[in-house]
Amino acid sequence: MSKIKLEAPFRQFRGKICKHSDIIFKQMYGETFTSQICNPRTKPYSQAELNRQDLFRQAAAATKTALANPTTRATYEAEFEAQTKYKSLYGYVLAKEHAKLKS
Repeated sequence: MSKIKLEAPFRQFRGKICKHSDIIFKQMYGETFTSQICNPRTKPYSQAELNRQDLFRQAAAATKTALANPTTRATYEAEFEAQTKYKSLYGYVLAKEHAKLKS
């Protein structure tokens, strides 16, 4: 009996597989991944969802600005070293800026 080696036309496949999905390609970590979107969204975003997306965009922009300024970056780096919850400086600053915008 011979052995069969199956080769897919793509390197990696992620996501739930079902017959009604859409296949997408995305770049992550310098590699192209293929995925399927199972049950894609059909209705428009609600106003609350749009507000959350906008708040996150504002927090990301504020984080970029804060990390570009040497004074605020030094302050955030000192605070980051003192804590243990966050693993990256960017994540820590993003959480702080998001909390500022939320209140």
